[in-house]
Amino acid sequence: MQKHGGDMTKKDLAAIGNKSFEDLKKLNEHEAEYWSARELQPLLGYTQWRRFEDAITRAITSCKQSGNEPLYHFAGVGKMIDIGKGGSREVPDYHLSRFACYLIAQNGDPRKPEIATAQKYFAIQARRQEISDAITADVERLELRKQATEEFKALSGAAREAGVHDRMFGIFHDAGYKGMYGGLGRDAIKNHKKIPEKENLMDRMDTTELAANQFRMTQTRDKLARERVKDQQMAIRTHESVGKEVREAIKRIGGKLPEELPPAEHIKHVAKRIKGVAPKLELAEKDAKGLIGKPEDTTK
Repeated sequence: MQKHGGDMTKKDLAAIGNKSFEDLKKLNEHEAEYWSARELQPLLGYTQWRRFEDAITRAITSCKQSGNEPLYHFAGVGKMIDIGKGGSREVPDYHLSRFACYLIAQNGDPRKPEIATAQKYFAIQARRQEISDAITADVERLELRKQATEEFKALSGAAREAGVHDRMFGIFHDAGYKGMYGGLGRDAIKNHKKIPEKENLMDRMDTTELAANQFRMTQTRDKLARERVKDQQMAIRTHESVGKEVREAIKRIGGKLPEELPPAEHIKHVAKRIKGVAPKLELAEKDAKGLIGKPEDTTK
């Protein structure tokens, strides 16, 4: 993990008010960067400290398993908080290195959109240092595929809230594909791309196609909620119209239409290839020291 903010800030985490992940960074007495767990908690979508601390505990275990010293990355401290009427009290907190933040994201609840964003923000950049650059694209595609699965589940839940009956889910999801793929539903897309009938369509999408479909699903879910749709046919039409808008956006920016994208290698082969690469979690010396900083600083 030798690269730091330079690459990551291009795809920053969602902000709290006007504070982003990089804005929350502080320097300690060793001139080492750190983040307060209490300040990071809401950025990662946790409302309860107890549940966030569970993720921290899992991250500490991961740190040990990766061959790194947890004390260099997780420092237990206290934090004073206001309790009203001029009073304050101390609550437990942690000072976290950048590597610790990465591990917390990897051990967080993937159902939280904030965690999904954080995993993409940290994992892709961190894994650049763990594996050869030759399969960095594989890592990004696998992350997107995982997120698309969660988004599909979330959209199904939103469809149910909007009045779509379970037996109509196939038609509802097909409507989004038809809007985005120029009238082609899921089975027609697979036939057009010569993808075997038994395979999941999203398992054969490349990174570009996955990202476009994830955007379609996210925007449909938000639109159904924003417009308080409670009618089955209206929900189906909404999904199709969002799909059409995404298609038009692709056209406007000169991208290749989704039905023209060739099928990608099956995602299970990608996952197997990544798993087969031995991780290199030997961090650069400064990163390995984390909160302590440079070796000569340890005597301060």
